[in-house]
Amino acid sequence: MTYKEYITTAKTSLRVARESSPRLIWKFIYNFGWQSVRNMNRFEKRQKEGKPFFPAFVMISVTETCNLACSGCWVSKGGKQSLSMQQIEGIIESGKKKGSYFFGILGGEPLMYRGLLEVLERHPECYFQLFTNGTLLTEELAIRLKKAGNITPLISIEGLEEESDARRGKNDVFDRTLAGVRACHKAKLIFGASASICKSNYNDLVNRSYIELLAKEGVHYLWYYIYRPVGSDPHPENALDKEQIRDFRRFIVEQRKDAPLFLIETYWDDKGNAICPAATGMSHHISPSGAVEFCPPLQMAKDFINEDASNLAELFENSTFLADLRKMTAETSRGCILLENPQKLAEFLEKHQATDTTSRGTVLKEYKEMTSLAGHNMEGEEIPEQSIFYKLAKKKYFFGFGAYG
Repeated sequence: MTYKEYITTAKTSLRVARESSPRLIWKFIYNFGWQSVRNMNRFEKRQKEGKPFFPAFVMISVTETCNLACSGCWVSKGGKQSLSMQQIEGIIESGKKKGSYFFGILGGEPLMYRGLLEVLERHPECYFQLFTNGTLLTEELAIRLKKAGNITPLISIEGLEEESDARRGKNDVFDRTLAGVRACHKAKLIFGASASICKSNYNDLVNRSYIELLAKEGVHYLWYYIYRPVGSDPHPENALDKEQIRDFRRFIVEQRKDAPLFLIETYWDDKGNAICPAATGMSHHISPSGAVEFCPPLQMAKDFINEDASNLAELFENSTFLADLRKMTAETSRGCILLENPQKLAEFLEKHQATDTTSRGTVLKEYKEMTSLAGHNMEGEEIPEQSIFYKLAKKKYFFGFGAYG
């Protein structure tokens, strides 16, 4: 690590420490940091030794219900499906038995799920990343998250004022979301912001000024995604082209050298090779219908949890559908099959007689109507990590776990 990189990483880490409660920092270091390192080692060992499969991390979409209506979102607008509290408890318990203590909590809007925080509070040894649009994050709620200590809000910001309203189907979304950001900062939470980058928000969000704005508002990490036009209102014309994805990757690599917050993405390894976390088996998803899915936007499945999710481990271990899907996607591309080859995906799903897991019931038709778009696989034009800190982190955990040969 160069002296400049060392100073930058130290300064960002010190900012997190200075702006957060000591108890929350300890929870983060132990519940997320240490527990996740041990969990990844267990997962890697299972993969190498051919032991029964269970992903390193489970993402849980607790409900379809949402207070916004975003274009390009895979969640069914007006959908009412939700997991039961008993099922959420069962998923968490199944993960813990396999040594997994970190869970992503998604929706819809998870803060619209009554009783969710009570469930998460019952597992103080776990760590939860709460994916939220932030509009319901009041100061009172932020104080409650602080008391729990094991929840990091990840607040979705899809653009500045005009873009947020256009993308999310409501008025004053940016200001309402920013109020949620400020509530988290005031409560001294460890929290992040996320953004799904597309053509219409690229200039707003992929620049140094935006990173510095978030850092000034107290955000500790920024998680960048690439927009995937799915759902009933996909807008494929808003997807990034190949050149924009290349520039996006180059921007992230450059900014990691001295950004005032941590920059996260799960698309590329340390050498710049594309990677799909689901294809490697690193993570899978439970939908509001109880379906055990490949990833959140891929909404067709063959396996469903029972009333208390006590069969989850058995489903992961014995699902030929998920195993075949991991194999097929890894052999097709290191990128995102939803973007690069939706027709092949639709053929696979139809052949395996997979079930639509949504309220709208039109997913297979949507996939058949999708056209191929640019993905993050840049074979022959890879952009390696330059920051030693990120390079080491990715070299340890983003090498494919044998999925790509």
